Amino acid sequence: MKRTIAIIAGGDSSEHEVSMKSAEGIYSFIDKEKYNLYIVELTKKYWEALLPDGTRTPVDKNDFSFQDNGNKIIPDFAYITIHGTPGENGILQGYFELLGIPYSTCDVLVSAMTFSKFTLNQYLKGFGIRVAESMLVNKRHGISDEDVVEKIGLPCFIKPNASGSSFGVTKVKTREQIQPALEAAFQESDDVMIEAFMDGIELANGCYKTAEKSVVFPITEVVSQNEFFDYNAKYKGEVTEITPARLSPELTERVQKLTSAIYDILGCRGIIRVDYIITEGEKINMLEINTTPGMTATSFIPQQVKAAGLDIKDVMTDIIESHF
Repeated sequence: MKRTIAIIAGGDSSEHEVSMKSAEGIYSFIDKEKYNLYIVELTKKYWEALLPDGTRTPVDKNDFSFQDNGNKIIPDFAYITIHGTPGENGILQGYFELLGIPYSTCDVLVSAMTFSKFTLNQYLKGFGIRVAESMLVNKRHGISDEDVVEKIGLPCFIKPNASGSSFGVTKVKTREQIQPALEAAFQESDDVMIEAFMDGIELANGCYKTAEKSVVFPITEVVSQNEFFDYNAKYKGEVTEITPARLSPELTERVQKLTSAIYDILGCRGIIRVDYIITEGEKINMLEINTTPGMTATSFIPQQVKAAGLDIKDVMTDIIESHF
């Protein structure tokens, strides 16, 4: 008998529509001969399952069930692809834990920790992993231009601490840009991270593990046409993505080993993507970890799966079956 998979998308962040595109990607990747698939769209206002005939039906939050043609459907597995709250920060993970429904991502603690960029950086520093110098600023307190320049320096990045990574991010070059950048970031998160600028080669590296296998994908080199890898670079093609990255075999191996180590340090589950910047002297600096990486046909992970010579359907099956 086929298992039923709910692909959970939407959410309440600015990346709602991107999440819906990822859901479409995952729907196309999962083997439909093995699984029954439904996309479920969540927001604070509604939870709805998208039915095969194109209609929508409400989801009962008591048991995550919904009706399809008179039949009560309770999914066997939740594939979470929400970028932002509540699917990337542990909230939805806690809900599925309470219901006993297995899900695709890291657990509550790891999801919450990786969603808070500053918390994650401070934690991984304790394991000797290089990260940029940074500080956290709360919306209620703010910070002066002088303190930013003195403690972090210019140029720097001002970004929401807890949100998806595409909105509210500014590369700040002058004092005059600091307060407007803070205001933009506070639109997305009550806490904002101010991070020192690092000049180098930007990379993205995906990984997943099951009881039977450990898979680290080929690395993608990110060459943005913009000041940094922003929303337009990610989703409007204003970027060159080179997979595998133009790195020496030795540096490639070091990055991939670090990705695998970070996965184990945190106790991750499912597919993650670790973003890095390689600075002078081939120093590997971690930028952030994405525990619900984009899964559109042109996203990094599908690119890396293809470059590895793997079938994305097999990868999806690995993720799902590892929970049963």
